[in-house]
Amino acid sequence: MADIKTKDVIKGTIKTLDRAAIATDRVKHAYVTTKDKAEQAVRTDESSGGEYASNKASAGLSAGTRRGIQTFDKVGRESTKTTIDNVKKTAEFTKEKVAKTKQNVENFKYKRAEQSLKRQSGKAPNQSIRTAKEVEKNIKQSVRSTGNKTIKRGIKAPAKTTRRYLKTAEKTSKTAIKTTEQSAKVVKNTAKTSVKATQRAARATKKAAETTARGVKAATKATIQAVKAIIASTKALITAIIAGGWVAVVIVVICVLLGAAVSLFGGGTENSGYTPVSQEVEAYTPTITKYAKQYGIPEYVELIKAVMMQESGGRGNDPMQAAEGAFNTRYPKQPNGIQDPDYSIQCGVQELKAALNSAGVKNPIDMENIKLALQGYNFGSGYITWAKKNYGGYSYANAVEFSTNQAKKLGWDSYGDTLYVSHVLRYYPYGRAFTSGGNQAIIEVALSQLGNKGGQSYWSWYGFNSRVEWCACFVSWCADQSGYIEQGIIPKYSLCSDGVNWFKKNKQWEDRNATPPTGAIIFFDWGNDGTIDHTGLVEKCENGKVYTVEGNSGDMCRQREYAVGSSVIYGYGIPAY
Repeated sequence: MADIKTKDVIKGTIKTLDRAAIATDRVKHAYVTTKDKAEQAVRTDESSGGEYASNKASAGLSAGTRRGIQTFDKVGRESTKTTIDNVKKTAEFTKEKVAKTKQNVENFKYKRAEQSLKRQSGKAPNQSIRTAKEVEKNIKQSVRSTGNKTIKRGIKAPAKTTRRYLKTAEKTSKTAIKTTEQSAKVVKNTAKTSVKATQRAARATKKAAETTARGVKAATKATIQAVKAIIASTKALITAIIAGGWVAVVIVVICVLLGAAVSLFGGGTENSGYTPVSQEVEAYTPTITKYAKQYGIPEYVELIKAVMMQESGGRGNDPMQAAEGAFNTRYPKQPNGIQDPDYSIQCGVQELKAALNSAGVKNPIDMENIKLALQGYNFGSGYITWAKKNYGGYSYANAVEFSTNQAKKLGWDSYGDTLYVSHVLRYYPYGRAFTSGGNQAIIEVALSQLGNKGGQSYWSWYGFNSRVEWCACFVSWCADQSGYIEQGIIPKYSLCSDGVNWFKKNKQWEDRNATPPTGAIIFFDWGNDGTIDHTGLVEKCENGKVYTVEGNSGDMCRQREYAVGSSVIYGYGIPAY
């Protein structure tokens, strides 16, 4: 029985030791398998996961952002490689430790077997089994605590690091894109602002250039006109000297000096009241000079040219429009009846000489009598006799009266040109220097209309088909009748505000406290609210009062008066007569 027990003990011990060996082999196999999988997982993560994620993240990014991601990726790769190296080192250490543990197990196995045989106890098999199990358990725990954890950390750490870098790269790229978009918007807005500023500057520059160009043009025109006036006066002087007569020479010298002064310092522009004659008229100067000398009025060459300019502009076969005069004996006495320019000038010079003699003109600067003579040239010699007898001379008002009477007598719609005097004198170099001026002429026109009701002749002239508030139409009509709209001295306006704006724009404006000159355009603001309600003409200003002529004052043309600085006065436009 004892032998049998001993055999059983030995048999059980052998079985127990075999199980320990098997457990050891299993642990070894598990370690090897785990190591291979770890290395494979690390290689897979290195070659595919990290690289793919890096490439994918950088696919749609800008060059700058991709460089950032590549930098992060490089750092991630280096970290992953370092981690793999650490894992490998740990695996080698674990392998050495397992081998050592295995050797210890082998030593322990034989030592315990030997001890068990010596003891010959019934408890030996169970104790050996428990011991083997504890060893196996310790080995598993050792492997788990050393290999598996390290391997897992080796696998998870690089992947986690790579994901962190990728998230940082993605966040950085989004921030970069957002910053780029914001920068683009700022640049776009800045560009728009710059374009607008450039456009405003361009418009301002263009406007300044246009203003400068207008100024240069006006200055050039003024200079040309001044030179022409001097040349014309000099020609008159030369003509007078050739014709003889020291009195005429002295008069013409005075005309030359004053005419030149007026041309150079009195404006010489289109607003000065003087307009040079056309080239067509200038071309007739030799013929005019010839007949002026022949008929004893050589000092009036410039006046004859001014008459021709008004009559025809130097065009046609009857440039002096002398067919209906008393000196035409060759051609029909009808408009444009003469068919020979030379003969027309011959007749016209004689006609003007007769008018000058009838009016009592003393010299080329006797403007009051020259006006009478000129209106007589247009109306006929009968006007001169009538005007002297009834009014002592010329006025616009009596010219209108005579024209009206003659038209009624003849059954015509109109008779002659009531504004013939002002029309001719704008072409006469001395007209501005030796006359009372256009400021008085426009007032004479306005005074001739006193008592006119309804204003139809003014608003219909302006172009309206039915009645409108016609105060501005009246002022414009008076300006047109005096020739000042054509010359650009007074604007044509039907709205009071348009008149104000024109004078302000041309820097010809005075406020209500000014003392206005005769011929100024007055504007009213009845409610003192900044709205321009009415307009008229200043007849005169004296003793602290402003006297006016106004259209549409109670639907009539009337004379009015106001205190200087009155609250109803808005201000004054001051024409450059």
